[in-house]
Amino acid sequence: MPSDRASLETLAQRLAPRLRGRVLVVTGAGVSAESGIPTFRGAGGFWRKMSPQRLATPEAFQRDPALVWQWYGERRDGVRAAAPNPAHHAIATLGSMAAELLVVTQNVDDLHERAGTRADQLVHVHGEIFRTTCTGCDFATREPLAPSPPPRCPRCRALLRPGVVWFGESLDPAPIARVEAFFERAPCDVTLVVGTTALFAYVVDWATRDGALVEVNPETTPLSARADHVVRAPAGQALPLLFGVPA
Repeated sequence: MPSDRASLETLAQRLAPRLRGRVLVVTGAGVSAESGIPTFRGAGGFWRKMSPQRLATPEAFQRDPALVWQWYGERRDGVRAAAPNPAHHAIATLGSMAAELLVVTQNVDDLHERAGTRADQLVHVHGEIFRTTCTGCDFATREPLAPSPPPRCPRCRALLRPGVVWFGESLDPAPIARVEAFFERAPCDVTLVVGTTALFAYVVDWATRDGALVEVNPETTPLSARADHVVRAPAGQALPLLFGVPA
């Protein structure tokens, strides 16, 4: 269970051959938290004494779309003000080292993109906060929109909504299909699960059929017992050392 620099460098030497192969990286809220973005369920994940679980639902949007849009407007401002941290940059650098890389992120921010991870190497399974979709047709845009009053679709005049997956909604099948296609092409050499406790079990099952599983998380998670290597350190500290790139 390495956490000090020497132990991480030793683990990096063991992982180096695998990191040059097919690599899957799964990132969660802990990675974005190191850039100052509050975790969705954590102590900083409340807004005006309201839980995100009460705002990020289809029912909340139907009940008070103006309030939900105001919240997402402030969330977008917070993401714009944040900067990618060393973990984001290390993952982007891994894209040029690995024979094939797929980054599956549960985060809706754009910090992976701003760090340099290519679109063809990145899947947002919970949507993207800067994408806006229509509740009545297939219109979607990434153009900036004023959150108040709630914007309407230029095509059908239905309400527009943030392009993220809310509590109680199913995941978009298109991103999941990209993940499955990655698995079907060939086995993974190594899977790194970074900064998350919530994980799709089948992703781990598929990814670790032939490869190693590495968890990077300061806290113990349900995945810890299954991991081949557990790194108890923040992602921004651990990943540059594991990948042998400057922090």
